[in-house]
Amino acid sequence: MRSTPRWARWLVPLVLLVAWLGVGGTLGPYAGKLGEVATNDQAAFLPQSAESTKVLKAREAFDQSETLPAIVVWTADDGRVTEAQRSSATRAIDGLAGRSGVVGAPSPALPSEDGKALQAVVQLEPDLGDGLPDVLSEVREAARSVPGATAQIAGPAASQADLSDAFAGIDGLLLGVALAAVLLILLLVYRSILLPFLIILGSVFALGLACGIVYVLADHDVVRVDGQVQGILSILVIGAATDYALLLAARFREELVLREDPSSAALAAVRRSFGAIAASAATVALALLALLASDLTNNRALGPVGAIGIVCAALSSLTFLPAVLALLGRSAYWPSRPKASDASDRGHGVWRRVAALVDSRPRRIWVVTALGLAVFAAFSPSLSAKGVPLDEIFVNDAPSVAAQQTLGEHFPGGSGNPAIIVADADRTAQVTAAARETEGVASADAVSASGRPGAREPLVVDGRVRIDATLEASADSDGAKETVERLRANLHAVPGADALVGGYTAQQYDTQQTAARDRTLIVPVVLVIILIILVLLLRSLLVPLLLVATVALNFLATLGVSALVFEHLLGFSGTDASVPLYGFVFLVALGVDYNIFLMSRVREEALAHGNRQGVLRGLTTTGGVITSAGVVLAATFAALMVIPLAFLVQIAFIVAFGVLLDTLVVRSLLVPALVLDIGPRAWWPSHLAHEDTGPAAGRQPST
Repeated sequence: MRSTPRWARWLVPLVLLVAWLGVGGTLGPYAGKLGEVATNDQAAFLPQSAESTKVLKAREAFDQSETLPAIVVWTADDGRVTEAQRSSATRAIDGLAGRSGVVGAPSPALPSEDGKALQAVVQLEPDLGDGLPDVLSEVREAARSVPGATAQIAGPAASQADLSDAFAGIDGLLLGVALAAVLLILLLVYRSILLPFLIILGSVFALGLACGIVYVLADHDVVRVDGQVQGILSILVIGAATDYALLLAARFREELVLREDPSSAALAAVRRSFGAIAASAATVALALLALLASDLTNNRALGPVGAIGIVCAALSSLTFLPAVLALLGRSAYWPSRPKASDASDRGHGVWRRVAALVDSRPRRIWVVTALGLAVFAAFSPSLSAKGVPLDEIFVNDAPSVAAQQTLGEHFPGGSGNPAIIVADADRTAQVTAAARETEGVASADAVSASGRPGAREPLVVDGRVRIDATLEASADSDGAKETVERLRANLHAVPGADALVGGYTAQQYDTQQTAARDRTLIVPVVLVIILIILVLLLRSLLVPLLLVATVALNFLATLGVSALVFEHLLGFSGTDASVPLYGFVFLVALGVDYNIFLMSRVREEALAHGNRQGVLRGLTTTGGVITSAGVVLAATFAALMVIPLAFLVQIAFIVAFGVLLDTLVVRSLLVPALVLDIGPRAWWPSHLAHEDTGPAAGRQPST
């Protein structure tokens, strides 16, 4: 670089800076446009091979027109509904016929068996989009005209409206909270004004690039995006880009105290951190792509979208940030500037003391920390992944949840969410009888041409009929899922019926079963991917095996703590079926990142100073930056809690807590203590396993 003309040393950074400014200006707005190509229709994210998915496709032929049901439920203020109230409710709902967004004539108001409530179904257009809240307001206003009764709206239409409301403003709110948390942490840790803003700017550019690519792919139906995927993408890119930027900025600072020329320091920083950043990005991206093996469409949707985000984060950190640092030099760290005396400072005093502690009693430290993690891991089987009950889906009180609870108090638990049966028409009587005889089924009737069950002549389409079975238990309960199992067993046994059972409860059951199969398949695939990358990076076999084992132990310990927190502190009776798999992919892949950052530096130092000094120097020099990166990543994932959905709150806690546990315990104590205790043999079959090189190879008392 010294022989390179001065203008040439400025040209490449300037070109890169201009290119990223163009990316930010052109693609940045797409971070707020993903909602235009996102869908929150959960029917689009069902298991492709499941029986309930086949029913979903088959039932389309029976629908005169696709609709979105809104179930109106009235409860009498004085305890029992009167005939006058029933007539008033029917007239009020009938008045909605013909209004914009309403399909056909609403059903009459029907009383509950206990005589304390009424219900009616209003079919709405399925593609109302932002107009759905307005249409529901009209339905609610009409329903409230019944004197002496309280009206609520339940059913798929109300749930979809509440879900859309939960994701409303996700782009600005989530991004703002995440960036504010990152900026605050960086300002406190680095006490530099300019560097945190540069890192944030690089993260925003990476997010803009990722969102632009995802927008185009989603618009052409190459990938799917929903509110959850959209939120996770933002957090993933901001967190990963910040982590990679912190590693490179720390390396640049080290190089800057040894070199006069900022361009040379930036190039050296990229060269020395490229392997760790590339390996880290490859680990996370490939782990996410392993989700393509899932049979759940929402898992497969997150895979490529998340991988695109990680690649963009790494690209920004390896191009935009070095370019800016090369142009600014020491000014990037203003008001503190790297100086020559920093070259002899091998890290913050705290990490020198941690390294001395690990060096003094490595075996005791790794045994104690491993046992502590194992104790927490013992609680991991108690984490229930049977799904989140309807009344726990939203963290805050949601009108649709309250309405569904009211509906379940006075009508069969499955009212509004029947099990949908599709069978051969010539076996209608036998299938209906078998359904009615199934334990847990309140009623079962074939659907007529009018679209209502119970008519004399069922609607026959291509030799098939649809039968709606109302379950006694709440549609999201374990009891309802057990009824679906019994129902399928009974109906599959009807000769020649070719009966299929679907509907909301069946979809939840199939999703739960598919998620369990996915974990069995994808978890080993992800571990193998991580192991291969670590072997290639560290050129060893034993150390990668140790690293994979430690992050797996950290994951199980995190699940154990989460099980206790969810049940006893947050009041969750279960988690979404996909939560353990998402938690595994994020936590294990991202947890390996910090071990990659640590052990790649340890190997570099060990080549010059031997295993013992390599571990101590690597721990001391990377301790501050890795801990900062862990805190930043935990804070960005914690930002998901601003979205009032149980799924995202659970993911946020698992990843945030797990990252902190990995950063502060596994990477700081367990891993270095293990490598020190095993000695040079830990690098087997590398040549480092056969001899410790360097002047400090022998074991010496710690100071």
